[in-house]
Amino acid sequence: MADGIEVFKEQYPSLESYWRSIILFGRNVASYKFALAESLLELAPTGKTIITLDELAVPFSKYLCQHIENSPKQATSQKSQFLDACKQYNDGLISHQKLIDITVAKGFNNVIDAFHVVNRGNIPVEFYKKDYANGKKRIILTDEIYKLQETPFADNFALETESRWNLVETAWELNISRNLLNVRYDEESKIFFVDSNFKRKDVTSARGALNGYQKGKCFYCFDDITVSGDDTNTCDVDHFFPHTLQHLFPDINLDGVWNLVLTCPACNRGEGGKFARVPATKYLTRLHKRNEFLISSHHPLRETIIRQTGATEQERRAFLASVDQRAIDALVHRWETPEVAPATF
Repeated sequence: MADGIEVFKEQYPSLESYWRSIILFGRNVASYKFALAESLLELAPTGKTIITLDELAVPFSKYLCQHIENSPKQATSQKSQFLDACKQYNDGLISHQKLIDITVAKGFNNVIDAFHVVNRGNIPVEFYKKDYANGKKRIILTDEIYKLQETPFADNFALETESRWNLVETAWELNISRNLLNVRYDEESKIFFVDSNFKRKDVTSARGALNGYQKGKCFYCFDDITVSGDDTNTCDVDHFFPHTLQHLFPDINLDGVWNLVLTCPACNRGEGGKFARVPATKYLTRLHKRNEFLISSHHPLRETIIRQTGATEQERRAFLASVDQRAIDALVHRWETPEVAPATF
C-alpha cells in the first residue's frame, strides 16, 4: 500500500504531486483535512501571509457547515464538540461568532499538525508553518502555497479536494463497510453514484475524482487537462477498453472505475484520436499504475476497483492482460499517440 503512495510522490516530484498526496492518500477519521485544504486555497489568493486561527476559522467552519447540510456524519467518532457546533449554527441555535470561537478552541486540535503527514511521515515541503509561540495561535503561509496558485492546475485543486471529500463522507454517511460500497458510473452525466437500499445517491464528478490521480495530465499524451466546464481543453472521460465491446464482454463491467481515464479531447476524439481502438500495450502498464494509485488511497473507489479487478496486485495485472487480449482479438487494431510532455506517472 505504501509503495503506491511513494511511487505517486516520487515519479514526478512537484508541488502539485505533494499537494495531491495530502488530499488523495491516507486514512481519514474526520474531514478536517479537506476543510483546511479548501481554506488554504481560498486564503492564498489574498496574498496575506500570517493567518490567525480566528481568521482561518471563518472559511474552515464555513466548508464544514456546508458539508454537514448534506452529509451530517463528518467523522468516524461518535462525538465532536466542534461538529456539534457546526450543526447548531446551521440550525440557527448559535451565532456566527460563537461558531468561530468554538472552531478556534476545538476545530484545529489535530489537523494543523497532521495536514502534511502522508503515510506516517511528513512530505518534504510545507504549505504553511505552525506558529504558536509566545501565546500566538496562527499559521504562516509559505512560498509553496503561493507557487501552487501559479501552476496550470490551480483551478483543479478545489474540485479535486471536493470530490475526494464527497467520496469519503459517502462511506461514513451510508454506514456501509468500504468492501460493500459499490461506486458506479453514469455515462450520460459523468457522475459516480452509489445505490443504497435501491436509492441512487450521486456522489461526485468523475473528472474531479480521477484527475488528481493522473496529476492533471491527459492519460495518453500527458498534455495538461482541466476539469472545469469553462475551458476549451476540458477533459473527456474515456473508456480505456472501448465501450463498444460491452455487448461482447457481458461478464466485465467496462463502465467500471478501473476502465475510466481522463484524456484531452484530441486524444479521445480528435483527428487521429483513439475512438474505438485498443490502446497500445504501454498504456496498459500505465492503466495498472493509475489503478494502483487509486487503490493506495482509502475511499470507496479503492474497494470498487479491487472487487472489479482482483484482490491482489498480481490478480489485477492478470485481469487487465486478459481483457486486453480479448479486446485486441475483437477489434484488431491498436492505437497510440506521441507524448507532448514528459511522463508523470
